Amino acid sequence: MSVQPSQLVAALDLGSTKVVALIAEVGGDARDPVAKILGFGLERSNGVRRGVVRDIEETTRAIAKAMKDAQRMAGVEVGTVYCGIAGEHVAGRSSHGMVSVTGDEIRTSDVARVNDMASNVSFGRDHELLHAIPQDYLIDQQAGISEPIGMTGSRLEAEVYLVTVLSSAMQNLRRCVERAGYHVGEFVLEPLAASLAVLTPDERELGCAIVELGGGSTNVAIFHNGKIRHTASLLCAGGHVTGDIVHGLQVTQHDAERLKERYGAAYEPLVAEQDVFDLPSTPAQGARSAHRRVLAHIMHMRLQEILEYALDEVTRAGYHQRLPAGVILTGGGAQAPGIVELARDVFALPARIGVPGERLRGLADSVESPVMAVPVGLVLYGARQVAGSGFGTGGRRSLGVDKYFAPVKRWLQDFF
Repeated sequence: MSVQPSQLVAALDLGSTKVVALIAEVGGDARDPVAKILGFGLERSNGVRRGVVRDIEETTRAIAKAMKDAQRMAGVEVGTVYCGIAGEHVAGRSSHGMVSVTGDEIRTSDVARVNDMASNVSFGRDHELLHAIPQDYLIDQQAGISEPIGMTGSRLEAEVYLVTVLSSAMQNLRRCVERAGYHVGEFVLEPLAASLAVLTPDERELGCAIVELGGGSTNVAIFHNGKIRHTASLLCAGGHVTGDIVHGLQVTQHDAERLKERYGAAYEPLVAEQDVFDLPSTPAQGARSAHRRVLAHIMHMRLQEILEYALDEVTRAGYHQRLPAGVILTGGGAQAPGIVELARDVFALPARIGVPGERLRGLADSVESPVMAVPVGLVLYGARQVAGSGFGTGGRRSLGVDKYFAPVKRWLQDFF
């Protein structure tokens, strides 16, 4: 296969249970790029826990193996990857900036200055800026302006949503990627990446929440009027479901995962009372079996608790009953039968499973799963960067006006 390096984009999703690598070829333009999936790799790993590296050697090994498998399938080699980041160390806050307009009309430099002003806040010694996403602009106190360039006014204000991460957590993730032999082009917040893969423009505009049911954490992101408004990470996640099964059915962690995938259900009423399955046993335990309804009850109770925590986060952010497009579920937990019915009960809103598929070509059927929402979103994020400015230009910038404004502008125009 002969593909120019400038047409390639690679993504890494470093989860609590696995590392996923994707390689795609970019087509189309910056406004509406198409990603042709060329290869993917998946490697089980427990080196990362809730977005923080716990074992550098294990994480490096998993990255190298997943990337090697993806490159072998794609028949190409890559050097730079877009990497997802999430966890309880991620924080979001709104910030306000104001500047005087220098000329007769608002120019790119004015917008850059006001974004820079809103982002120039102290995050403490241990946190740093990951994303600065403009929410709204005001010209002479007139609100609701999404694109101020070319308009007339004397005072320009901006509301910007700032996403920060723990510096040491990001540095350790970067170190693992580099030790595996690759360069991090850019870190991207995982719920933002997932939104690119599974949300429609109408859902962003009307208002919706993404709930990513991961193994180590549950990530929540709220969108309204086309913009991200709130993001949070919850400690209660899929690992707790597995732990409940271990204690409830007296099986190993490995067997609990297998039983959850094969016989589990998130909504107890969907399971027939007479359904029975065989349990793994030790010589001392002898042959054992259990009703599927028991397993479904265990999963139902814990997943309901997780979704209730997510609802509490939505309510705390002030968006309860303000999300007519409902809840979109991604991550491994979204594969449990009945999860949509449970989410509808908990949120009293429409709910669906977020499955990537739009703007994908090539091996698209291999990523049509809620588990792949983040890696596909990272590929689509990278595809817009590549289509707009060339491979390798998606790295983190300083807060200087010229360097800083470019990525913020792309988020404003191309993503939201």
